[in-house]
Amino acid sequence: MSSQRDDSGASADPADPADPAARTPPRHVDLHTHSTASDGLYAPAELARLAHEAGLDLIALVDHDTTAGVTEAQAAGQALGVRVMPGVEINTTLFGAGDAHILGYEVTPDDASLDRNLSLLRDLRERRGERMVEKLRVAGFEISWEQVRALADGTVGRPHIARALINGGYATDVSDAFARYLTPGKPGFSPRYKLSADDAVRIIRSARGIATLAHPAAIADLETSVLPRLVAAGLQGLECYYGPRNEATSYGYYDDTTVAWLVGLADRFELIATGGSDYHGPRMHPTPLGGRYVPPVAVTRLREAREAALARPAEEFILPTPEL
Repeated sequence: MSSQRDDSGASADPADPADPAARTPPRHVDLHTHSTASDGLYAPAELARLAHEAGLDLIALVDHDTTAGVTEAQAAGQALGVRVMPGVEINTTLFGAGDAHILGYEVTPDDASLDRNLSLLRDLRERRGERMVEKLRVAGFEISWEQVRALADGTVGRPHIARALINGGYATDVSDAFARYLTPGKPGFSPRYKLSADDAVRIIRSARGIATLAHPAAIADLETSVLPRLVAAGLQGLECYYGPRNEATSYGYYDDTTVAWLVGLADRFELIATGGSDYHGPRMHPTPLGGRYVPPVAVTRLREAREAALARPAEEFILPTPEL
């Protein structure tokens, strides 16, 4: 069973093994970032520029249900010396109860099955957004779907509805909008399509990506039930390093004890220990870009897993279209 080493290792970049820079292990990495291709505040190119300013050598762009921002971020990053790992984040239902987010690292962005699956998920996300806006309108809020759609450069999500509520004077910030209007039991909430975590893992594997369970510390029965089942489905990573301390709330902070526990689980289940800031932009999450140390060996191990994925037969998986 492999251990999580705190060193950088060395491995060829499967995206461009002839590029000497690609073979240089990074020193400062953030494996969880978002752009305007989904619900982040910064365009992919601007995100790469901010990563450079933050002293990062590599970021993973894991927008929700889309890889549309990857090419732009990679082009901007290349000019600045910041490598951008292609990725995606998929929201799921965990075996019928509770939520779990599955990150896909080193996916092939133009994979046909991945594109088809993510296109379906984006369509379902938009339909949910329309239902939420309609519920708010019925409750007396003066916002429209057109206003919400105009706030999104790519995939529409609840943060865009939150921003429309802020613009309408109904909330002070995104967190306030979520707490008052967009969570279960609140006037604008509508449940999302219940994609299973197992199927999200299969979607990522079909694109030769590395499926990783995001911010898992609060998931019930993680050790006894969730990880065994997801590993059987093909899970290969666990997000163990997440968020610096927010002194006011401690939101999203994994202290040393939590990190040690998660790293121990990663070792036990032979998973890659990953991590990152979950950066969306200021006032979206308390973690600044690059604000959580992630051992660079995570990148080496992800690349090695990607090389192994490329060497195995394709595992195509297509989601059936749900009846809504």
